[in-house]
Amino acid sequence: MFRKLDPYLLLVVLLSLFSIGPLLQPGYFWEAHDARHSVYFLFELDRSIQDGVLYPRWQPDFAFGYGYPFFNIYGPLASYAGEAGHLLGFGFADSVKIVFGLSVVASGLAMYGFVRKALGDGRDDGAGRQAALVAAVAYMVIPYRLLDIYVRAALAESVAYVFVPLVLWAAWAAIRRPRLANVLGLALAYGALMFTSPLVTLLLTVILVFYLLALGLARVNDEQPWRQMSCESALPWLGHVGHVLAPAALGLALGVGLSALFAIPALTENRFVRVDQWYGGRYAWGGDFVEFFQLFSPVWGTGVSVPGPDDQVSFQLGIVPAVLGLFSLAAVLRRRRSEPAGGKDPVRLAAFFAALTAVAVWLMLAASAPLWKALPLARLVQFPWRLLAVTAVSMAFLCGVTARGLRSERAPAQAVPSGGAGTAVTLVLVALLILGSLPYMQAKMSEQPVSLAGLMQFQQSSDEMTGSTAWVTEIPRWSPIADLYIAGKPLTSKVNYKYLDRQAGKVKAETLELHTNRELIAYSATGPALITFNTFYYPGWRAYLVDAGTGRPTEELSIANRGELGLITVRVPAGEGQVLLRFEDTPIRKLSTAITFVSLALVLALVVGRLALRRRRSGQGDNSGAGE
Repeated sequence: MFRKLDPYLLLVVLLSLFSIGPLLQPGYFWEAHDARHSVYFLFELDRSIQDGVLYPRWQPDFAFGYGYPFFNIYGPLASYAGEAGHLLGFGFADSVKIVFGLSVVASGLAMYGFVRKALGDGRDDGAGRQAALVAAVAYMVIPYRLLDIYVRAALAESVAYVFVPLVLWAAWAAIRRPRLANVLGLALAYGALMFTSPLVTLLLTVILVFYLLALGLARVNDEQPWRQMSCESALPWLGHVGHVLAPAALGLALGVGLSALFAIPALTENRFVRVDQWYGGRYAWGGDFVEFFQLFSPVWGTGVSVPGPDDQVSFQLGIVPAVLGLFSLAAVLRRRRSEPAGGKDPVRLAAFFAALTAVAVWLMLAASAPLWKALPLARLVQFPWRLLAVTAVSMAFLCGVTARGLRSERAPAQAVPSGGAGTAVTLVLVALLILGSLPYMQAKMSEQPVSLAGLMQFQQSSDEMTGSTAWVTEIPRWSPIADLYIAGKPLTSKVNYKYLDRQAGKVKAETLELHTNRELIAYSATGPALITFNTFYYPGWRAYLVDAGTGRPTEELSIANRGELGLITVRVPAGEGQVLLRFEDTPIRKLSTAITFVSLALVLALVVGRLALRRRRSGQGDNSGAGE
């Protein structure tokens, strides 16, 4: 087994230590933009899992304890990865650091595999491996990649870097060799990306439209089916294109099915939350375009983006990756006509990623403002400089292209040197990439406790965590629940006794059980009455009368929302009884969950069927040999 292990994989892991080195220090980079967000996302996920809710869509402590359906609309995969570390005994902040570090290593390995296959077409040659190593290192050290970790602390986007090369790799493989493994690989990678970051998935999906079309047309052009077709109609030719694209389309569709558990509710139920704070204030589309000089400026900052040239944060492409990208473009222009049909794939891929880089750069500049105004996606992207995540992928690939030299099958002598000379070139390129980004591999570490009181203080100091549902007309700035947490007292009830007292003793209530997604109360009322809870209303909350003996619901009660905070209010009948308030799945959530499980069952059935078929064929071969 170890003889077959590619030693360059170990090099990728070792070289990743430059990028993740700051994470190995004690403490946590609390002052980075979203650093606290990631820790408290994990904190809330863990509270629900410890309470027995394995896929929590409602986070009870956000919005100062009024609750928010965070993981119903925000990709949870990165937080689940952090939860794995926390369950192994690491603290919340350390678990987040581990996910950041693993995302760097895994993204480098993913880019290595993609480039090695795409540029070397699977051949076991040193030049292909060296090119893949250069691409992997570039992907791990490109300045925006480091900025995403140590300045923005964008955990979900950092994890998404792992799956983007895997999606591109699997899509390419599904077009070139439409095998079951490639189709399923595409489905798993695309589904995982959706679970991680819907925004990155959206951007990549737009790119995939052109990527798959280019790959499909290239394959059709190589096969030249029109030689056997009638020239009287284009339908046979279009049918062949569709046939070529079908495996990739199937893989993407299956990926959507695998991620339906999250994706469908996120798309259909985000209208039930207030999005003005996502797209308002400093997050409003205001044309935070990048000045051209900023793309090459080595100035590094930890501040925020502002309209104009005075940003306090870096938006550079990276001098070394940019220069290597230009060299790859020269190689494409030199070789595009000299390659035989079977060897043009590397040239085409290089041309595609060069074009993608150019388009992404143009879209970050103010010259593209008219197009952005016409695009419906402008509000979702928020800042044009976010397309630096796209250039990180495309430029890393182009760095590999330069290292590979686009080796020609007909003229191997013109390729990048192999052996000692080729190794020397590779080491120089790797060293240049690392040295070019070395000044940015830094983080200011400190220690802070993680607690409910800390979460309340964070929300008070930053309005970014005070998400509200659509029924909230006045976003809260504090709450009685926050007072309890700050005082270090336990929360024993979410019943709003202020509203209860206004009914002049008509109704009394006492909480019997309080959990992250449900509350059981006992009440007594002299007549029909209202019980209000300090919880935002959101679809999925339901209330029941409960049999005190069996604990089973006997009758569903009506729910309304109350006041400027849109608090859940339950109408109870006269008498004594118990009421259960519980967060449940809506019909669309149940349907999406069923789609995910059906898709997963289909994947498992296809894998088991494939393995059984291979075993049967292997057995038939053995029997045939024995007969001879």
